[in-house]
Amino acid sequence: MKIDLLYEIQCPGRSEYEAYWEAIEQIELADRLGFGCVWAVEHHFLTGFAHSSAPEVFLSAVAQHTERIRIGHGVVLLPSPFNHPVRVAERIGALDILSKGRVEFGTGRSSPFEQEGFEVPIEESRAMWQEALEIIPKMWATNRFSHRGKYWTIPERDVIPKPIQRPHPPIWMAATSPQSWEIAARNGVGCLGLTIFVSVEQIAERIETYRKGLAHARPVGSFVNDQVGAFTVVHCAETQQRAIDNGGTRAAVDYLSYAFKVFAGGLEPGEAFSAGVPDSELPYQDMVRAYSLLPKLLRGQVEYEDMDQEDMVIVGDPDKCIRKLEHYQRAGCDRVLCLMQGGEIPHQAVLRSIELFGEHVIPHFDPGAVRSRS
Repeated sequence: MKIDLLYEIQCPGRSEYEAYWEAIEQIELADRLGFGCVWAVEHHFLTGFAHSSAPEVFLSAVAQHTERIRIGHGVVLLPSPFNHPVRVAERIGALDILSKGRVEFGTGRSSPFEQEGFEVPIEESRAMWQEALEIIPKMWATNRFSHRGKYWTIPERDVIPKPIQRPHPPIWMAATSPQSWEIAARNGVGCLGLTIFVSVEQIAERIETYRKGLAHARPVGSFVNDQVGAFTVVHCAETQQRAIDNGGTRAAVDYLSYAFKVFAGGLEPGEAFSAGVPDSELPYQDMVRAYSLLPKLLRGQVEYEDMDQEDMVIVGDPDKCIRKLEHYQRAGCDRVLCLMQGGEIPHQAVLRSIELFGEHVIPHFDPGAVRSRS
C-alpha cells in the first residue's frame, strides 16, 4: 500500500505565503523519504480551510522541487464554467511534461457552495463532469480532435501539449456517496474515497462494490485504472500526548466538521446547526441514515474520540498510525492520502510527522519505496 500526502493549503495561524512555501518544504522531504504521491485539491472560496484554487500552478512548482514522488492533480473540477475541458487537457499535458511523466489526473465536481460561486447549474454538474471526462482522453489520443455534445462544441483542433505518459496519465475521480463508487467503476477510473463521512468498514464495502463494477467497465480512457485511494487526516509524533499537544486531534475534528458542513450543501462556511434541529431536517439524508455519527458532527457535538474509534482519522505515535493504516490495507486500499498540514499544527511538527512516517510507517507498508540518500 502506498502512502501519499494531500494538500488543501490550510491557513489558520499562518499566511498564504507561509502555507505555500512550508508545503513545498514538506513535500521535498516526503520525496526523499519514499512517499508515493502528493495530491493538491482545487477549491474556491473556502477561507482558511483550502487556499488551493490554482493547484496546477502549485504542482508545477512542486514538480521542480522533487524527483520521484508522483504529482496528483486531485481533483480538477470538470463542470463548466470551472474549467473548459480543452484547458484541462492542455494543463495536464504541460504538467506531465514539467514533472517528467509523474502526473495522476483526478476529477470531480466540488460542492454546491463553490458551484454557485461560478454559476454552475448544480443539477447538471454530474452530466457536465461525465461529458468532459469522456472527451479529455480523446484529446490526448489524437492530433485532430472535434466534438459536438450537450455542453461543448469543439471544432477540429490539435489540443497541445500532449502528456508524455503513454497512452495518458492515470485517471481518477473523487467519491463521497456510494453511487460515486459505482460511477467510477463504470467509467474504469480510479476511486479517491473520502473517509471524512464513513468508517473504514463502510469503505471496505464500497471498495468491494467498486471491484465488482469494474468487470462491466466501459473505460473512458485507453486503460482501466483499478486503484483505490482513501483520504484521511493524519498527524504522527513520538508519543500520543505530543500528537495531541501539536494540535493533531483538534485539526482532525475541525477539518471533518467544516468539510461535511460545506460539502453537504446545507451550510456556508462558519454556519452551524443548532442542537434542536431534528435529524430529518439535516442535509445529505442518505449519509445521515447510513452513518449515525453525522448528526452529532453537524451540530458540533463530535469529539476526537468518536472519530478515532471509527478510524476516520489517524493521530498518534508511529505504532498507532501503523495499526490504524493496517485497517485501511485490509479494507482493500491501494494507497492512503494523508492530510498532514492541517489546522494550526506547526510546520516543524508536520515535518517531524513526515519524518516518522518515512522512518517507520512507509517501510511497513511499502518496503520497496525508493528513498534518497541525501
